[in-house]
Amino acid sequence: MIHHSLRRETTLRHRWRQRAVLQWRSASHLHQQQHLCIVPTRTFSARTRKVPNHAQVQRSEDALIRHRQAATPHGLQYSTLGLPIVGEYLKTFGYLQKPLESDSEDFSPEEVQEATRVFQQSFNLPQTGLLDRSTLEMMREPRCGLEDPFNQKTLRYLLLGRWRKKNLTYRIYNYTPDMTPDAVTTAIKSAFKYWSDVTPLTFKEISYGRADIRISFHKRGVGCSRPFDGPGKVLAHADIPELGTVHFDQDEYWTEGSYVGMNLRIIAAHELGHALGLGHSRYTSALMAPVYNGYRPNFRLHDDDIRGIQALYGKRAQVEEEDTAFDTEVPVLVPAPTPTGPMPDPCSDNLDAIILGPHKKTYAFKGDYVWTITDFGTGPLMKIQSLWKGLPGNLDAAVHSPRTKRTYFFKGDKLWRYTDFKLNYGYPKLLSRVPANLNAALYWDGNQKIFLFKGENYWQWDELGWSNLASKKISSLFTGVPSQVDAALTWKNSKIYFFKGDKYWRVNKQLRVEKGYPLSVSERWMQCHHFD
Repeated sequence: MIHHSLRRETTLRHRWRQRAVLQWRSASHLHQQQHLCIVPTRTFSARTRKVPNHAQVQRSEDALIRHRQAATPHGLQYSTLGLPIVGEYLKTFGYLQKPLESDSEDFSPEEVQEATRVFQQSFNLPQTGLLDRSTLEMMREPRCGLEDPFNQKTLRYLLLGRWRKKNLTYRIYNYTPDMTPDAVTTAIKSAFKYWSDVTPLTFKEISYGRADIRISFHKRGVGCSRPFDGPGKVLAHADIPELGTVHFDQDEYWTEGSYVGMNLRIIAAHELGHALGLGHSRYTSALMAPVYNGYRPNFRLHDDDIRGIQALYGKRAQVEEEDTAFDTEVPVLVPAPTPTGPMPDPCSDNLDAIILGPHKKTYAFKGDYVWTITDFGTGPLMKIQSLWKGLPGNLDAAVHSPRTKRTYFFKGDKLWRYTDFKLNYGYPKLLSRVPANLNAALYWDGNQKIFLFKGENYWQWDELGWSNLASKKISSLFTGVPSQVDAALTWKNSKIYFFKGDKYWRVNKQLRVEKGYPLSVSERWMQCHHFD
């Protein structure tokens, strides 16, 4: 009897792992396709269908988890409990990242535990790093497809970018079969109105031509490079300014004015918030919270939503201040800044700097913007100051030290030092022992020192001890690395990467460039696909 039970347990685990691998390979194949969305044919007639039972969608997951929990000591780390479910979730929403060019897609139990702890922190759950009931329940909630603000240390809004004009057009390319076209149009118009009521923005619907914001519904795995996952889970996703795409999962049951199904008006308002430049909020009752909170008849924007959008575009003329249901500390409002330059293109622009930063996330810097790099490509572009307050753009170099958990930024003759995302007291400071206008910096595990690069030379700096900081030729230590590099970092695999233009070089533990390099940054790191 015991032997039969163990064999059944092994069979269940084997089947679940096979299913997870097939899903992952399928998703990886789809993400390698051209990053263009094919909009389905416009549908003007409504049809009815039964309301899907979302409990049925989760039944197989629930059964497997209950089976494992029955045979697993209470509180066991999830490295042996529901890993396919949890791992896919943490990767999809930015908490886990597999090393580039790694031969394995597996994560260590410590990596998954840390990612779960950060997830719990983001959703105000007990930070145990364990797969407990509350964590599982939160992961099952229907939600937005954009990454979560894992790195926010305060409850303030997150800004991802802005439009350089205030009169925007939008176009609805097709409709859900669950509602009439008029009902969809009204819901979308109402969603825009939440934002135009509190800003100078105006929105006009057009029926032909290319609009600034393009709205469409897509079935599972059809018509978009970021495929949906069927009923429940991811409901919709959007691109940040000035890309303008907003997609809804057509497999959801979309409604208006009902507690049944998914409310199109509220979810559309959330996605339009992303399209206008807002990231996710850690206020669970805010519109921009990543998890859908259900239908609310008297829905209104949270104070965090309002102050976030007004930080981007300013207040609407002659709009009166209204009391909100929340009395919270928020940043002082300032007029929307005038853009200092064009938004960078990760697929064509060279890098200012790149780091393997806090929470082992990869950050790439260009101009005033920063973005994450994941196994799916690039994350949304964000203003640097939305993450590192007080840090200027157009950086010369940056490096994160695993030894001290500090991040250093260099620009001109100044140095900024942060612990996580908080500027350390007394910074910025003047550079006095190394030249200004560095090219790149990296932390090397081999001697636990920071290497600074400029031109053909490099300097070694021990951040916790005395360093003579004598300059040496790059070629005297690194074989095959060019001079005047743009950026550098040491990756999780302990190999060093140098970047220059659209090329990068990988250096092995013997500090020699490996055979087959350089390779394309845009194709391998940003996962951009160029089509003639």
